[in-house]
Amino acid sequence: MHKISLKDWVIILTIIPTTLIGFGLASYFSYSRSMELNDFLEQRAQSIIEPIAIASKDPLLNKNRDKLRQLISFTHRNQSNIVKSIVIFTEDNQVFVTSAYHGDTNLMRIKAGEELPSHTYIQTLPDYMIFRAPIIDENYNRQTKPKTKTIANSQFNYSSSNSKPVIIGYIAMQIDKSQLNFQQQSQFIVAFAFALLGSLLSAILAIRLIKKVTKPINSMVLAIERIREGKLESRVSGQLIGELNFLKNGINAMAQSLDSYQNEMQASIDQATIDLRESLEQFEIQNVELSISKRKAQEANRVKSEFLANMSHELRTPLNGVIGFTRQVLKTPLSENQRDYLQTIDRSANNLLTIINDILDFSKLDAGKMVTENIPFSLRESVDETLTLLAPSAHKKNIELSINIPQTLPDSLVGDTMRIKQIITNLVSNAIKFTPQGSVSIDIVSEVVNPNNIKLKVIVTDTGIGMTSSQQRTIFDAFTQADQSITRLYGGTGLGLVICQRLAQEMNGDIGFSSEKNHGSSFWFTFQCEINAMPLMLELNNQHLVNKTVLYFEENDHSRESTKDLLKHWKMRVTTVVNRHELSQVLSHSSQTQRGFDYVLIGHNQTSTALSELKKTIAQLQPFSSQIHLALNNTSPSLHEALIASGAVSCMSKPLSPITLSKVLQPEIKSKAEKLTLNSPMGKVLPIKVLAVDDNEANLKLIKALLLEQVAEVIEADNGMSAIEFCKTETFSLIFMDIQMPVMDGISALKEIKKLSNNSNTPIIAVTAHALSGEKEKMHQQGFNAYMTKPIDETMLRHIIYEYCDFEQLVSTTAPRNPTDVIGQLEASTKIIDWPLALKRSANKAELAKEMFLGLVESLPETQLSIREAINMQDVAQIKRLIHKLNGACCYTGTPNLAKITTQLETQLKMGLSTEELEPEFLEFFEHIEQVLFAVPETLKTINSHSPLSEREK
Repeated sequence: MHKISLKDWVIILTIIPTTLIGFGLASYFSYSRSMELNDFLEQRAQSIIEPIAIASKDPLLNKNRDKLRQLISFTHRNQSNIVKSIVIFTEDNQVFVTSAYHGDTNLMRIKAGEELPSHTYIQTLPDYMIFRAPIIDENYNRQTKPKTKTIANSQFNYSSSNSKPVIIGYIAMQIDKSQLNFQQQSQFIVAFAFALLGSLLSAILAIRLIKKVTKPINSMVLAIERIREGKLESRVSGQLIGELNFLKNGINAMAQSLDSYQNEMQASIDQATIDLRESLEQFEIQNVELSISKRKAQEANRVKSEFLANMSHELRTPLNGVIGFTRQVLKTPLSENQRDYLQTIDRSANNLLTIINDILDFSKLDAGKMVTENIPFSLRESVDETLTLLAPSAHKKNIELSINIPQTLPDSLVGDTMRIKQIITNLVSNAIKFTPQGSVSIDIVSEVVNPNNIKLKVIVTDTGIGMTSSQQRTIFDAFTQADQSITRLYGGTGLGLVICQRLAQEMNGDIGFSSEKNHGSSFWFTFQCEINAMPLMLELNNQHLVNKTVLYFEENDHSRESTKDLLKHWKMRVTTVVNRHELSQVLSHSSQTQRGFDYVLIGHNQTSTALSELKKTIAQLQPFSSQIHLALNNTSPSLHEALIASGAVSCMSKPLSPITLSKVLQPEIKSKAEKLTLNSPMGKVLPIKVLAVDDNEANLKLIKALLLEQVAEVIEADNGMSAIEFCKTETFSLIFMDIQMPVMDGISALKEIKKLSNNSNTPIIAVTAHALSGEKEKMHQQGFNAYMTKPIDETMLRHIIYEYCDFEQLVSTTAPRNPTDVIGQLEASTKIIDWPLALKRSANKAELAKEMFLGLVESLPETQLSIREAINMQDVAQIKRLIHKLNGACCYTGTPNLAKITTQLETQLKMGLSTEELEPEFLEFFEHIEQVLFAVPETLKTINSHSPLSEREK
């Protein structure tokens, strides 16, 4: 923005206002004088014409032209400086007499058709003014002269009782304005000349002021600019007046001070430079020392990472054998003492494994390398699995363990189920550990719910020893428990809560607690998950329980309320009993009304020492119901058998899960061993050959034993070289490869096996005890299809077998135990629509299978069109999204051929192949879609012949 200088301000504040005021006053006074002259002329002319008009009445009536001519001529001569001509007109607008015969009488005459003037008025022309005044006869008799006009308004105020005045003519006088115009112009010239003179005088004074003020100021500005540039010897010279002289002296004094300061500062800088140079020499020495220390720290960190990796491998490898073979022995017939000893070994090994996992998790979290996964999981199934493992430790201390999940809470979620279970396990195990007696309750509620995401809050409340304020302040410190005596009494690494806190934060949540000494604690944590639109657990079929009556006896409030909500959700009529006194009252009332109960559920929180009392309760209830079910804080099979022998139909362990309770209330499906999940694995031995490679003899025996429970044949190799020799002569469906081995490690063996034609496409699974962050990604980069950590989990092993085994090659790779089964599988793979496969994938639920199949069929035309459009537009991202979505739908709908080509396309697209390179596969893909659509009518006939039509099919 332009800055206004002092010179400009002087001009703005002096010359411009003076000029504006001068010219404004000149304009005002010139205009006022002009108006005064104009008014004076009009008044003078009016004073001339109106007396003539009065004096002209009698001569005009008498037609005396000479007298009138004499009158107006005399007047014209006396006022000749302004009067140009005087003319008297008759009432018929004719010239009667004029003072100047050379004048323009037409200019002075009223235009034809206009009325005679009733009063004096002025007509203004550029150079003249025409005044016209009426000649009035106030004694004129209307009766004698009826044609004469009557003028109501006249400037002459005469009255007569017998007659009214009339206009008998008018007089016109021409006034010259030249003298008036000259005087007005002279007035304007003089006024504006004085205004201009004032402006010039103001300008001269302003210029002198500028010279006196701005020039010294400019010299001061230049001096200050030179001082700013560092020329401190600059001074302002000259003799100035007033405040300017004070300002000059101030600037010179400032320059003198700055010069002194600069000299002092330069001396200080020189001294500081000397000191800094000495300091830099010291810093350089320290930097060298720090660099050496940093290298040592990095080396120590590398050694620590290698140590953790090696310790992970060295500890997990023998633990794998201990835990695995302990579980295998537990599957065999054992005495009670043997079983108890083995279970103790299993728990101890698992505790040691937990400590190792805590240390490794803390190391990963501390390094910021912990990565959470997003996989579909069932909330209720995950919590039930966790509490099932923790229940025996609670039962051992006679602690009531209960869980309450609102029925309205969604069950199918997407998140890191392993980490969620890890936090729940830690909080619940801590609650059990620090609770000598009483109860531990778990509540799960939702904090924020929207169509795509949900934030859950898990609250674990116990009646244990609680904590003091000082203990609460250090509860989330690493390697720390409430106090050292607690650590010795209860054990543990002191890392559990720290890891839980970090994991909760990784899942967009938090963790907290409230506690009071000797009054228990309440720990909570929150986490965020996506809501999975596809259910992972089938809805329990409890239609036969609707309106059934159930007597529920439970003394623990939390257990009672949670189970009662579940039973009411199944639309059962529940009668709850809190104590034995209420039980007696209810039974007495039922005896009087002769009404029993369809079911009786007894929740007992006592140990086996109360066996006799529990048997009496069963005997007391037998007359009122034949379906008596027990829920105990005990897992002893002998206790359960004794109570069933006393009259109970079933005996369950607390906490009760919906699936367990549903099974015992539905005896007709109690014998089913399969879990009602959409992705349940097939429970039979697969006719495939598997290669297991491990240098540890115990581990090799264990993985072989685990594999033989699920596959037909297992070949063993103790190093990578032996594995390569086996792969040269035989073809395997799967290879489980250890990483650290003598002779040849697993990664080198993998690369050599991939070169062999008969096993180039065989899935190879990495089995390692390394559990550090990045190990899984490293294995995938090396070419392994999957990754398993030791100790081997049977469920994960089964999942990997069914995920990576190619069932279409079963006939060519192995000799099946049952040829009929293999032929059936081979026929299923060549069928366009395999309805039995669809039923198996939907847990034999026909309605669900039909709904999913019809949903796929209805989406195929639109999906096909969208994929074609995406191919034409070369929109690879859209093609990947559509293929992935269709691949997920084909998994559960019994379309093996379409599922196979869809999976192949998705894999190749992820590998980076272009649509041009995949053109043959896309042609085959579209052909399979057409085959499925063509086979739909025949398939629907088959389906409808075995089940009624749903509304959607109609």
